[in-house]
Amino acid sequence: MIDVYSWATPNGHKVHIMLEECGLPYTAHAIDIGAGDQFTPEFLKISPNNKIPAIVDPDGPDGEPISLFESGAILIYLAGKTGRFLGETTREKYEVLQWVMFQMGGLGPMLGQAHHFRLYAPEQIEYAVNRYTNEARRLYQVMDKQLGQHAYLAGEHYTIADIACFPWTRSHKNQGIDLDDFPNVKRWYDAISARPAVQRGVTVLADKRKPLHDDKAKELLFGKSQYQKR
Repeated sequence: MIDVYSWATPNGHKVHIMLEECGLPYTAHAIDIGAGDQFTPEFLKISPNNKIPAIVDPDGPDGEPISLFESGAILIYLAGKTGRFLGETTREKYEVLQWVMFQMGGLGPMLGQAHHFRLYAPEQIEYAVNRYTNEARRLYQVMDKQLGQHAYLAGEHYTIADIACFPWTRSHKNQGIDLDDFPNVKRWYDAISARPAVQRGVTVLADKRKPLHDDKAKELLFGKSQYQKR
């Protein structure tokens, strides 16, 4: 039984979806990032960057327990553990991994900034809103072009590249994005949304998440608490 320490965010949903797709037994433990659970010593032992998700697998590669943080690393680990969603050949594997890195290095961080400056920043900064909204559009254009040539991001098969990117596109409206402007992304988005494992995955811990209106929660996520030495 894999223990998943997570929250109902795009990065959390990546791992929830992957576990559902692979049919691996797991227990989800809520790490309420609006309440500061990510800063507890217990969580920092398995996620030293104080970010969700993290997992503990009692049946690691050598038969010993292994803990992992960083959602992209967890997806790659679970794909290797199950032999699924990472391509059939060495070439396909690297084609998948480049799109996982696209999400980890570009799509996630930039859409996260778009969310922050459009919704959560204490003051509206026009330059920041425009910069990250425009970058969001550019990234959607990159995906749209790729998906105009292939059924999925890494080719003709559904992989961890799609699992990594999809949760970040669920909040496209908050990013200033209209999917009708990106018809290939919309086709891909609708196809993935219809997958039963995806539908199950995005409900994990969703009932525990509340709208981020509380000043204390915003301070824990965006204020000085993030930068304290621990």
